[in-house]
Amino acid sequence: MTEPVRVLHFADVHVGMENYGQLDPATGTSSRVRDFLDRLDEVIDFAIAHDGDLAVFAGDAFKSRDPEPTQQREFAQRIKRLADHMPTLLLVGNHDMPGVATKASSVDIFQALDVPDVIVGDRPGGRVVATRRGPVYLAWIPYPMRNRLLSRDEHVGKTIDELESALRQTVADIVAGLTEIARDQAMPRLLAGHLSVAEARLGSERSVMLGNDVAVFSSTLTDAAWDYIALGHIHKHQVLNPGGYPPIVYSGSLERIDFGEEDETKGFCWIELERGKTSWTFQPVAARPFRTFRVDVSQAEDPTAAVLQAVDPKAVEGTVVRILVTMRADQQAQLHEREIDAALSGASTHSLVRQIESEMRARLGDAALETFTPLQLVEQYFRLRGEAEPRLKELLARAADLLAETPPEPATRPGARR
Repeated sequence: MTEPVRVLHFADVHVGMENYGQLDPATGTSSRVRDFLDRLDEVIDFAIAHDGDLAVFAGDAFKSRDPEPTQQREFAQRIKRLADHMPTLLLVGNHDMPGVATKASSVDIFQALDVPDVIVGDRPGGRVVATRRGPVYLAWIPYPMRNRLLSRDEHVGKTIDELESALRQTVADIVAGLTEIARDQAMPRLLAGHLSVAEARLGSERSVMLGNDVAVFSSTLTDAAWDYIALGHIHKHQVLNPGGYPPIVYSGSLERIDFGEEDETKGFCWIELERGKTSWTFQPVAARPFRTFRVDVSQAEDPTAAVLQAVDPKAVEGTVVRILVTMRADQQAQLHEREIDAALSGASTHSLVRQIESEMRARLGDAALETFTPLQLVEQYFRLRGEAEPRLKELLARAADLLAETPPEPATRPGARR
């Protein structure tokens, strides 16, 4: 009896994310960059230890389209190690894809060097991949760039709604073409995509998305010709059709980007791929913990002691910590941040945010919140933070530039994302 093909599905590595990090003197890189690389090591170790047959990386290798050479080297070393053990698909995500079609993506070097057993999915395609436990028909769709899909002359003069419909139809046509080819393959079949699906639940990935997505409906992907749909782009692990076939799965990202992902479990998917009866499991990884503490010291005689009592230093070892302190304006001098810093030195990083509601009310007076312009509210916020005037001017100038930019389309239709 033929064994199922063992497939690794992971996505959204985002090497280069440095927020909430500090310099690692041993390597000269941010501690957060090391976190993301460590998670990639964890995934590869698991796949090799469990005798994987095929690896599917569903896009977004780096934080930016122009990663630093050191980051490229670190990612390449790990992918080479993975490909030495099993064929590996590198799907091109929006963070890997250049804005200009003639430029190379951040993972094209694998294709240029013809690295053995590495497939670069820089345009829609598919092929039969030989594995130790039998062949697999593997197809893929890289991130659909709107400006490339819209370059056709027939789209000129269409309304926004017509363009959205045309864009979704273009992607649907690509999927349909790959599906027709898959039907003729007498073997397990897997489709990988770096896509937004309209029914997916979004998370912090909205803060790092580049441009507006073309969102397809899950019905576009639901076809029994496939045995598994491996998706990347959305950072929250989720199954779009629980109990349905084929499974349509976002593996999610491997590390937390910010506190919006504080409660999300991070990991990858391990698949036993068979024609008509695929099974899979979600495998958590040891992502860096994030913890938020909300401490009200407005009635405390010693605000510093109250904070330290609420945040146990031993409980936050190695954790990214955020402390939101509600306090009166007259207590600010009593909050000794150096003492808190010393007590929490075992945390990966920590930040303390003072929330002085009474002072905000005093500054606003009897005026209704809606009477203030966005820039005025930003100014009030930074003044409450105690920013010095020269720095305040810089921040307000930058805020004015951001507020003057053309806002994104309202998210009232599938695909309208930040």
